[in-house]
Amino acid sequence: MPFQVGSQLASLGWDDWFEERFAAYASQGYAPARVAADYGAEYLVHDGDEARRAATGRHLRNDGGQLPAVGDWVALLDREPIASLHGVVERRTSFSRKVAHVETKEQVLAANVDVAFVVASAQDVNPRRIERYLTMAWQSGASPVVVLTKADVADALDDLRVELEAAAAGTPVMVTSSVTGEGVDAIAALLYPARTGVLLGPSGAGKSSLINRMAGSELMKTRDVHKTGEGRHMTSHRELIVLAEGGMIIDTPGLREAQLWTGEDALETLFEDIEQIALGCRFSDCEHRSEPGCAIKAALESGEIDEARYASYRKLQRELRAVAARSDERLRAEERRKWKQITVANRSRTKLLGR
Repeated sequence: MPFQVGSQLASLGWDDWFEERFAAYASQGYAPARVAADYGAEYLVHDGDEARRAATGRHLRNDGGQLPAVGDWVALLDREPIASLHGVVERRTSFSRKVAHVETKEQVLAANVDVAFVVASAQDVNPRRIERYLTMAWQSGASPVVVLTKADVADALDDLRVELEAAAAGTPVMVTSSVTGEGVDAIAALLYPARTGVLLGPSGAGKSSLINRMAGSELMKTRDVHKTGEGRHMTSHRELIVLAEGGMIIDTPGLREAQLWTGEDALETLFEDIEQIALGCRFSDCEHRSEPGCAIKAALESGEIDEARYASYRKLQRELRAVAARSDERLRAEERRKWKQITVANRSRTKLLGR
């Protein structure tokens, strides 16, 4: 059972902001609870006193309601043998990605997260991947932090730190080791007393090992990294863990496809240097290709902007714009379908009245 500490909602992150938005559910006799794990057909929720199994109510299950995600606050109706969930409280932050192979569907990975830890192993530092995860973190509304794990096996730790700081563009970078304990207390301190963090990164990055070190026990199963260097992650579902000293952490399965969701504004923070240079272009609609007076082209030629970093920026920008365009088209199609249904219903009603 992931919840072993505390008996008050406040220890799970409940505050006046959520209480205000829960008022409508409270008036209907529902109790607040936080989603601790998502098992597909069922959830594990905690009401501040104990954890229990719960399933979605009919409205959420059949009527297109918003399904809960780990970290959500929900409206709980306590029943035997299993409780039921009847609503999702407005989210303060939401960590989402586009569902792989589905162009216009959002998948919420975690909700109401305060700190998003972008995790990279010292054995596999990929600046472009870190930029992608940081974009997702800024989109969520949480505060991002870059975490380098497995520092105990790093051959050139200082060089790795410099590489990470360049990719992080001002985002704090923390170095940790689940073996020696280096940096682990500093990570936990960011969550005390009742903040929620989420660990983001590929399989084998050391997320579960980091949680186990923070929790002081083997809560999460881990496997050694394969000899090819490919991580083999044991986490098969998202789960919220309460830490003994306070605060919570959400583990996520390794994301094979870190597909971005809508929110191009996230790039303004992560690539602020590039966006600022672009303001110096002669034309406001400059595409940074062959236009005269292009500040971006000049910065690339002088080395002020790293070419790989700029290519990453453009790739993420194109991806976000494509998702936004497809999402807008889906909304327009849904609107057309709704009015078509209304028109058909009105015609049927008119025929009945004319009889």
